[in-house]
Amino acid sequence: MRLLPASAGALAWLTQGDGIVGWGEVCRFEPSGPQRFALADRWWSDQCARMRVDDPVDVPGTGPVAFISLAFADEPGRSVCVVPRYIVGRRDGVSWVTEVGEPSPGSLTEATPVSRPGQISYSAGELSVTGYRAAVATAVERMRAGELDKVVLAHDLVASADHPLDQRYLLRNLADRYPSCWVFAVDGLVGATPELLLRRKGTRVTSRVLAGTTWPQRGESADELATGLLASAKNQGEHRYAVRSFTDSLRPLCDSLHAPESPSVLRLPNVLHLCSDVVGELRDTDVPSLIELAAAVHPTAAVGGTPTRHAVRVIEELEGMDRGRYAGPVGWIDGNGDGELGIALRCAEIRDNTARLFAGGGIVADSDPDVEVREAASKLIPVRDALEDN
Repeated sequence: MRLLPASAGALAWLTQGDGIVGWGEVCRFEPSGPQRFALADRWWSDQCARMRVDDPVDVPGTGPVAFISLAFADEPGRSVCVVPRYIVGRRDGVSWVTEVGEPSPGSLTEATPVSRPGQISYSAGELSVTGYRAAVATAVERMRAGELDKVVLAHDLVASADHPLDQRYLLRNLADRYPSCWVFAVDGLVGATPELLLRRKGTRVTSRVLAGTTWPQRGESADELATGLLASAKNQGEHRYAVRSFTDSLRPLCDSLHAPESPSVLRLPNVLHLCSDVVGELRDTDVPSLIELAAAVHPTAAVGGTPTRHAVRVIEELEGMDRGRYAGPVGWIDGNGDGELGIALRCAEIRDNTARLFAGGGIVADSDPDVEVREAASKLIPVRDALEDN
């Protein structure tokens, strides 16, 4: 990340010290509406068809790459695809530099120092904490009446800084604190997601599905929290919804697809999640690109609900806010259609001196609104700490 310049155009996808960062901009595309996935996929195919590529490294992430961040909902919402001028990557001990366009000397000179944001203050966003609690309570009533099984609600929080926010400051702090997450930056959306929507490498596809959450409690060890999470009927039920939603959507595209019979526990500094790693083998004829795969599974029950279409309508009704690209797919795709897309969670939308933070959780019929408020607060911790350098 030290190579990234001090500009609003930082692009990044990092985990466990590997990944890619980019800067500069060769071209961009901003699709919207219900066809945003298909439009983005067609645009990227057209871009790749016009490129002459010299790629002696030939691993996922080399050659032409587009960073992608797609809106959660059909309307409103702006999606973005960006092809950077320069890309620096590292994977499994192999490092590379990609330059799009004519080579230019001095492109990888040392970047300017990272700047601190100064004092941070917070204010309610489009949906306050009180409004979020009321939305959860209403959702619980409707689920108990049999209207739907699960809905994933969120709210936002606005952070204001003394100085313009340097995206590299957040990226560095998030990467240091959450090395097992996927730390990302695309067109001002910066975060550290623990949830991998899809990874495609040839015909191999993998995903990490998360649903069911607990967080540190006074007097309870991490092992006790994990045991309680695994024993929770509410969290296990929420997790089953998420895994079934994902596998039902992806299975028609696969020759084989495997999900574990029971979840494990993913332990992060601020929360613990029930976790299932899903692995599939795509049909080897007319293999769909990463973006086509994302269109097939988004939104999963983990970020939408069950039944999904009705849950998304309930989200729009009860939240009453524009999520933008929060909870949408975010990541990168290369010229072969391979790449990685996470779900844009634990993130903030950066604009000048402000950051709009998002957090929420899966609501089921036996959810407690007060507990859900505390869960959302725990999910705001990664970005708040990264802003405040706590």
